[in-house]
Amino acid sequence: MDDFIFAEEIEEQSKLIYKPWKILISDDEKEIHTITKIVLSNFLYENRHVEILDAYSRSETIEILKKNPDVAVLLLDVVMETDDAGLLAAKDIREILNNKLIRIILRTGQPGSAPEKDVISKYDINDYKEKTELTTTKLYTTVMTALRSYRDLHIIEKNKQGLEKIIKSTSNIMEFKSTRKFAESVLVEMISLLNLTKDSTYENSNVDGFILDVSDNKFTLHHKTGVFKFKTDSELLSDKVKSYLNKALELQHNFFEEKIFVGYFKNDNNLINLIFLESNLPITEIDKNLIDIFSNNVSVAFNNIHLTNEILDTQKEIIETLSEVVEKRSKETSNHVLRVAQVSRFLALKSGLTDEEADKITMASPLHDIGKTGIPDAILLKPGKLTSEEYEIMKKHTEIGRDILGNSTRPLLKAASIISYEHHEKWDGSGYPNSKKGNEIHIYGRITALADVFDALYHKRCYKEAWPIEEIIDLIKNERGKHFDPTLVDIFLDNIEIILETIKKYS
Repeated sequence: MDDFIFAEEIEEQSKLIYKPWKILISDDEKEIHTITKIVLSNFLYENRHVEILDAYSRSETIEILKKNPDVAVLLLDVVMETDDAGLLAAKDIREILNNKLIRIILRTGQPGSAPEKDVISKYDINDYKEKTELTTTKLYTTVMTALRSYRDLHIIEKNKQGLEKIIKSTSNIMEFKSTRKFAESVLVEMISLLNLTKDSTYENSNVDGFILDVSDNKFTLHHKTGVFKFKTDSELLSDKVKSYLNKALELQHNFFEEKIFVGYFKNDNNLINLIFLESNLPITEIDKNLIDIFSNNVSVAFNNIHLTNEILDTQKEIIETLSEVVEKRSKETSNHVLRVAQVSRFLALKSGLTDEEADKITMASPLHDIGKTGIPDAILLKPGKLTSEEYEIMKKHTEIGRDILGNSTRPLLKAASIISYEHHEKWDGSGYPNSKKGNEIHIYGRITALADVFDALYHKRCYKEAWPIEEIIDLIKNERGKHFDPTLVDIFLDNIEIILETIKKYS
């Protein structure tokens, strides 16, 4: 028996709890409060009772509304501590609190002191009643009418907030370049949109969701929220849930059930993401409209991110091809640049660089020796030790690499130019071409330097045998603070087993 909890089961286990409508009585006569509460004691509108709040002065009215901005109706007396306290309170509510939604019903026992025509034209109130005319039935009707008006305005306001949220959410998701992080962001923003219209109506509103990739008719979950976080993939992907997912695949677009939303997103490369959302409350027409608008934006963004990734993949392939040319010409060990790239990525992430920076150094570091294409074969391929004159020529490969790549405005090639130029600088300033010291050396250069030297020593070259790992570790320890950045050396040595496993994948 599958233990996945569906919306029907949730409703059976926990009845929906509706928030009451808040009504504020602002009157200096306690009897008015008592009578009004008796009249409204059994009031019910859209399954919601009323919660009565009490104020006896202008200042109390304003303080209560500051703490309770969701008060729907204010029954406001004109004369309290002063003859115009109620009128001034109404003005404060609209102009100082900027509360345009609350329905203000002015009640007065002295209509002569505040003529209806003057008050209605001068103050932003919604109704004007003499206390003598507010019988039980009329008070009930007046409150019901005010709540309907408040509800309609609230729906309009939530639609406005929803559209503003969509604009902000679209901006948020566009910040992510990784498809997975992009998809996770979309899931979070959709849940936020669904909760937007419910939080003022229900006490126990919640939305749970997950996102998955579809490939070769297989579902791969990679992000879960809410109660779904605590369930295994097999528990979530029950037959019933799979039927929803398969329906989206068959329709090739989003669809809604009463409390279910399945989002279908497919890019130009036929990669498909599905988003599954389950609410314990019915999904309203407002929800559907907002989600549909946001989904359209997501579809465009989804395609854009894949186009960007396609460009990056093309750049990566070109860089790797160029790197292979350098490898073959200089007779480096096979896959040297790929190993340097992976070790560099590991060090970048461990040293606190962002995923974006780590991706950049991973793709750029294979070009660290591109300048060797400008070094004569007699020097580049010499099996023995170089003379001092030959070594000076060999050192020029850093400047050649910078010159080859340095004119590009592309972030990836600019990073490659930095790496090519600075990966032979040393922490103590004894490196080349500019004898830079410490943090003067770009972090890209410091990372690649350590990864490059380690891999060069660990593998056989035309002019040397591979070093034993113990000797390499001893050298790196000895060069801490001399050749290499001390912090990077510590990270490297603390994670040596992981690094060895990484390079074995490319050996």
